[in-house]
Amino acid sequence: MTSPADLTSVASGIAALSICESLLLAMGDLKIMGEKDAVGVITDAAAAHRGAAGSTAHEPALHLEVVAILERILASGNSIRRP
Repeated sequence: MTSPADLTSVASGIAALSICESLLLAMGDLKIMGEKDAVGVITDAAAAHRGAAGSTAHEPALHLEVVAILERILASGNSIRRP
């Protein structure tokens, strides 16, 4: 069974991801950021976590899971309106 603290932590992460995805979509709709830039933001975030997974002693598996999630977002185009 999931503890209330774990549930709150997971919900916080999902809420943050939802806000970020909505911001990327809104910036694209407003022509503030193009598809290439949105992809770049997600790619940069993945690269930061990929580097953290190799350089920090605590929670490398967490960073690798973040990279996997970001790569799935890129593959599916969830945060990017493609023409």
